[in-house]
Amino acid sequence: MTIKEANSYDHEILTEITKKSKAFWGYSGEQIEVWSEFLTVSKEYIETNPVYNLIVEDKIIGYYSFFHESENTIKLDNLFVFPEFIGKGFGKVLLNDFLNRLKDIGVQKVVLNSEPNAEAFYTKFGFVKIGQIETSIKDRFLPIMELNLEGK
Repeated sequence: MTIKEANSYDHEILTEITKKSKAFWGYSGEQIEVWSEFLTVSKEYIETNPVYNLIVEDKIIGYYSFFHESENTIKLDNLFVFPEFIGKGFGKVLLNDFLNRLKDIGVQKVVLNSEPNAEAFYTKFGFVKIGQIETSIKDRFLPIMELNLEGK
């Protein structure tokens, strides 16, 4: 198992991981299609943001990406694994790698918009819910979560 920086030609597999991972939570194919623009990882996105792939047996099975939201804040934009790897510790591997990588950057906090079904996962790492965003699905909200890195 290795984690390495993505290349722009990884965009198709990363988009596939994102869409299949999202569908894992019971969203219909029609809903995934509605979200297609937001679930697509473009070559340009990979070229302009830090994106890291999780590779197991020479296959990309997951990834994460982030960007500077402000001078002292990083936004974890994506963290996805193929559905067959959900619940097997690979998300934890990715998130730990991400948090370790931030030690060299010197930021004060991390923010993210969580999939509602993944809120408990992020809570285990010390993230706290600080708000929520209403989505296109009635009565569905994305938790806005934050992790304060000062003193860690």
